Amino acid sequence: MMRFAPLPESLPPTVPFTGPETLERRRGAPYVARLGANENGFGPSPRAIAAMARAAAEAWKYGDPDNHDLRNALAAHHDVAPDQILIGEGIDGILGLLVRLLVAPGETVVTSEGAYPTFNYHVAGFGGVLAKVPYRDDREDPEALLARAAETQARLIYLANPDNPMGSWHAGAVIEAMLDGIPDGALLVLDEAYAEFAPDDAIPRIDAADPRVIRLRTFSKAYGMAGARIGYALGAAPLIAGFDRIRNHFGVNKMAQAGALAALGDQDWLAHIRAEVARARARITTIAAENGLAALPSATNFVAIDCGRDGAFARAVLSGLDRAGIFARMPGVAPLDRCIRISCGPEDELDAFAAILPEALATARAG
Repeated sequence: MMRFAPLPESLPPTVPFTGPETLERRRGAPYVARLGANENGFGPSPRAIAAMARAAAEAWKYGDPDNHDLRNALAAHHDVAPDQILIGEGIDGILGLLVRLLVAPGETVVTSEGAYPTFNYHVAGFGGVLAKVPYRDDREDPEALLARAAETQARLIYLANPDNPMGSWHAGAVIEAMLDGIPDGALLVLDEAYAEFAPDDAIPRIDAADPRVIRLRTFSKAYGMAGARIGYALGAAPLIAGFDRIRNHFGVNKMAQAGALAALGDQDWLAHIRAEVARARARITTIAAENGLAALPSATNFVAIDCGRDGAFARAVLSGLDRAGIFARMPGVAPLDRCIRISCGPEDELDAFAAILPEALATARAG
């Protein structure tokens, strides 16, 4: 009989997020609106699409294991040195490498109850111990995170700014001040997946050489390349160099590298996407208000809608949307789970959501 190693043997068969394709197979029909995964339904830059198409003709080649061109372009974009940039298979892949690199079995990692579950998945997968603090006013609580880290001698402190799943954010000055409270031996993992959608004053001014923090960015959201699986980290050179000991050197494929490089070079398209997302956020807010619900302020490409009751009611609303062909998601723990989360998408998909939401609410209220 097959025997797993002790650590994976102790873990449940967990998938942090069930994909919409799996859900479509279960329901036996496609969704009419894909508004649950915070994807960029407005699409990537045409330049990126063309670059990926050209690179596909050379798919017989491995991608550059050094990610040289993209790494140098990102360094210029952020005004940092190339050795302060790590390219990886999306933020999810980088999180797994980071936990493997820095967290020994039994060591503690601090996060927020209800925050991004894929990070928790990696911590469990490498034998780390999770210590959690609650959100405060629908935002992650920097003071509580620091206090818990000091209590537990944590190795990592995870914080997303802007936040997923609530769309909330802290001013950059709050994050800057937080660095002064990082306990010795700990590292702040600052997930900035939605940074391109945030107000300018939400982005902290942090020297990439600062050894107290690693910042994670992605091409999945604003750049519209979630399916390409490519992201990057900014951090102190010694930390970034450490990833060479464990990373999959050929993990970022040739098409993704070419697409990301072209997308980075098309900042006009990025501005277009920001405008589309801003319009979609306003539309979702209006739809919520028309149904007597409150939309939370958002600095991301999704909006959390407060359904006004508890998690059971919000789940009933979500089920009603799903039955009618709207793919959406919701936070997993109270009190955040009073909300449903709607991704910004094209007008026709938001039209479908607007048409179906009243019926989903009525069914939930009736039963």
